[in-house]
Amino acid sequence: MEMNGKEEQWKFKGNEELNKSSLSVRGTLSLLSKHLNADDPRPVVPFGLADPSVYPSFRTSPSFVQPLVDAVNSGSFNSYPSSHVILPARTALAEYISKNLAYQLSPEEVFLTIGCSQAIEAIISVLSRPAANILLPRPFFPLYKSRADFQRLEVRHFDLIPEKNWEVDLEAIQALADHNTVAIVVINPNNPCGSVYTYHHLKQIAETARKLGVFVISDEVYAHIAFGKKPFVPMGEFGSIAPVLTLGSLSKRWSVPGWRLGWIVITDPHGTLEKHGIVESIRNYLNITPSPPTFIQAALPQILAQPSDEFFSDLLGLLRENANILYEKMNEIPCFTCPNRPEGSMLAMVKLNLEQLEGISDDLDFCNKVAKEESVLIIPGSAVGMNNWLRLSFGIERCSIEDGAARLKAFYERHARPNNAAAAPLVE
Repeated sequence: MEMNGKEEQWKFKGNEELNKSSLSVRGTLSLLSKHLNADDPRPVVPFGLADPSVYPSFRTSPSFVQPLVDAVNSGSFNSYPSSHVILPARTALAEYISKNLAYQLSPEEVFLTIGCSQAIEAIISVLSRPAANILLPRPFFPLYKSRADFQRLEVRHFDLIPEKNWEVDLEAIQALADHNTVAIVVINPNNPCGSVYTYHHLKQIAETARKLGVFVISDEVYAHIAFGKKPFVPMGEFGSIAPVLTLGSLSKRWSVPGWRLGWIVITDPHGTLEKHGIVESIRNYLNITPSPPTFIQAALPQILAQPSDEFFSDLLGLLRENANILYEKMNEIPCFTCPNRPEGSMLAMVKLNLEQLEGISDDLDFCNKVAKEESVLIIPGSAVGMNNWLRLSFGIERCSIEDGAARLKAFYERHARPNNAAAAPLVE
């Protein structure tokens, strides 16, 4: 800019570190959406977004909505919330989570957050100090890496093993850790793999954490969304072996991600996290950040108290059926391999067999072209740490999964290399 023949020297500029660490599902979908063909009359198949709440068959129960309506209509919850959170909300959540633990949590061990995203931001901020590092699974939920990169907290990746139902590579964890390692992130039920960990495997993770002198960050946003042979086991069950910070939310199980109500729960009967200042740091971080809306906190005790077995059972039934359809349909197309039938969450990882395709260079190229040609949105595996894989959500309507699979098959047939072999049999 020039004024009076002289160039103005503005003293501000954007944060380049933020620009480098902006990896997210939302951002990836936004970029992929630019490749959609506006002239295609077909509806977009949204394999990229794990938000079933927009579909009638996944709509939340009216019994969960009514406490929220009552809280708003009461006129008693239009003010700022009291310090941290309203005590009855913390008490109700402590009691609710304690039902699946061997000991009783106190309200002081519960912090409410604006969705699980704020919980992740809080924990990453608390752990960020010079030279510290955390261990993050690969594939991963992108927000962990983005926040860590922005906070300059080093991330070291351990692999989840497809051949073992995406179990944690415990040997890799021990090889990666050093005296600056502070925590291990575990996501169960897993996003993005759709796996559910056994009691034995979770205990092994806790024992490994204890051996390394670190605590476990257990992301349980998909808690209880387990519809295979393995039941959901909370990581907090092993808090006496190694300290556990459990992150969760109403978003998935209650099918209300827009309500933005999450939590951090401390399962640490020996008080190790308190002794080392982690709990105080969480408390102080949340003191300088926004709290969840007061009326949602006020409604939480009644939401948790509502009869819910029928709704949760129906939700699991829908997801089980959709997971089976996605698994079978993907393995019928030669350019895909879904190594494991999903048993939890609402996501699956599918390997992209590039040798079966002509004119496709990698997973991002595939996703761009399938968006343009078939109006199908899929998250490339590179966005979650695994090149030439794909992340697909089955938290959509069954008809959309079947339609999407048909379009992907048509895409394959147009781009198949000549003389390709027939599709491989299903892999379990």
